[in-house]
Amino acid sequence: MSSTTIGTGRVATGSGLDSILDRANAAQAVVQRFLARAGVPALRISLGLVFLGFGVLKFFPGMSPVEALVTRTWNVLSFGVVDGYAALALTAALEVFVGVTLVTGVLLRVGLLALAVTFVGVFSPLVFFAGELFTAAGPTLTAQYILKDVVLVAAAMVIAAKAFTRPIR
Repeated sequence: MSSTTIGTGRVATGSGLDSILDRANAAQAVVQRFLARAGVPALRISLGLVFLGFGVLKFFPGMSPVEALVTRTWNVLSFGVVDGYAALALTAALEVFVGVTLVTGVLLRVGLLALAVTFVGVFSPLVFFAGELFTAAGPTLTAQYILKDVVLVAAAMVIAAKAFTRPIR
């Protein structure tokens, strides 16, 4: 039988240490079950709130820090057909729709498809305007604003993996 000195100065036998480890494992299992049950819904709702918040801002000219970038990107993607406030309104509507589907879980698969389309638009400026977004000093603040969306893509992948476990009805 082995023994170990514990924080109180007492000596615990191997079976006492095993008992502590068993309790720690049981507590860890409770935490793990909670995280498994609540983690993806919390991620889905928080991602939805992000899209909802940033989408609503785009409905009001002058409120979004990426307003000019959004209009320029739409102009390039649509070959000049969509520009100005129409570009902002379309982006706002798409982001608000995505946000609502993520927050509510209603039409989630359609919202995830719309989110995938949104990500094409989000990352397009990195291709179209790379010379402006990356300087000799490194990425501009706007480029950093776009690059942080990689985390949002990863969150969307986790949510989609969970959503796609259910059969399509």
